[in-house]
Amino acid sequence: MTSGGRISRRTVLRGMGTVVALPFLDAMTPRLRAAEGEKAAPPKRMAFLYIPNGAHMEDWTPAKEGTDFDLPPILQPLSAIREDVLVLSGLTCDKGRPNGDGAGDHARASSAFLTGAQARKTAGANFRSGVSADQIASQKVGDRTRLSSLELGIEKFRGSGNCDSGYSCVYEDTLAWGDATTPLPTVVNLHIIFDRLFSDRPNDPNRQKRSRLRASVLDAVLDDAHSLERTLGGSDRQKLDQYLTSVRDLEERIKRSEKLPPIVLPEGTKKPEELPADLTDHLHLVSDLLVLAFQTDVTRIVTYMFGREGSDQKYPMVGVNEGHHTITHHQNKPELQAKIRAINTYHIEQFAYLLGKLKSIPEGSGTLLDNCLIAYGSAIADGNRHEHGDLPVLLAGKGGGTVQTGRHLRVPRETPINNLWLAMLERFGAPTASYGDSTGVLQGLA
Repeated sequence: MTSGGRISRRTVLRGMGTVVALPFLDAMTPRLRAAEGEKAAPPKRMAFLYIPNGAHMEDWTPAKEGTDFDLPPILQPLSAIREDVLVLSGLTCDKGRPNGDGAGDHARASSAFLTGAQARKTAGANFRSGVSADQIASQKVGDRTRLSSLELGIEKFRGSGNCDSGYSCVYEDTLAWGDATTPLPTVVNLHIIFDRLFSDRPNDPNRQKRSRLRASVLDAVLDDAHSLERTLGGSDRQKLDQYLTSVRDLEERIKRSEKLPPIVLPEGTKKPEELPADLTDHLHLVSDLLVLAFQTDVTRIVTYMFGREGSDQKYPMVGVNEGHHTITHHQNKPELQAKIRAINTYHIEQFAYLLGKLKSIPEGSGTLLDNCLIAYGSAIADGNRHEHGDLPVLLAGKGGGTVQTGRHLRVPRETPINNLWLAMLERFGAPTASYGDSTGVLQGLA
């Protein structure tokens, strides 16, 4: 594990069939430099977060361009981390449009967001889209981590069949595609996500038996942790302690959520499909797991759907008891537009929570967020008209110093959103000449 005070980036804590990866420690830098050259730095991470049903663009888009812009109402929750966010306007997802295929904008939107491919209109098993940006990265650099990528979500997959005007449910429920015919389902269950991150043998049938034998994941690796701690310097010991404390806290929160009494919901309210019953708790826990995955370098590539495209989730916590998709067809009624704005703002609050967690973790000469490229947005702009141009898109994190944030950047209208993905792939270390409907690497990020 160690040699002369140096440890490998792949060092993990092991015990009783459990593996816990470590955060980036100063003691890992000499090994990285030896393997990758003197310019070695913390690895870059990349995530794509998707919100369904578009946004109320009048309250999303800043009035000014450049650095001297005011955050509009929906983006106000980002005020504390404004300098870490780039607002992008003018991007288009053309393959979300019918292009001769008629109705089905929601299915096409989520399918095309990361692929730039026109989804085949079918409700059967012969679905077809294209390889997604995250999986292009995974195919090029995914072998450097335990998990080549991680696909996260909040709403369960509804099964096969027609979900949107003749399009298979697969399209609305999927963001990541390994290739044109291989959709990668999102993982919703917190325990499955946790096991994928920390179980040494995730498919071991004796996993439940091991779980009963140990008090927690950390108890299983405690001896190994103490042994490693003795070899580390003061700052690394502090980082290790902070990290292990966060793992313990997250594990206990998941356990506590199982023991809460069932909630009696008002008539007409959609009952959550699994614990935790509170949507905000669920979003926070999944975000915490994403942060741990990046912090420990278990994976560097994540997709995360805040909801399936076309979602009719209700948001009573912000006063919206109608279905999300239903009210996006607002017919310019101010009371419905206000409710859409409330949902959009709620989602941005969850995004701000994730960014705040990433920014709170020191890494290298900066923070974990500094070494990330976190895209957030939708392939629909105005849900009332199913517009797929001038999309709501944000890019957070500095990508290891390759992105100038704290700005509003407007690109020429009809610029393919795939051009942004090409720019992210280039900065991530997985340059790609073209894919989907891209026309070139998006300029102006640096």
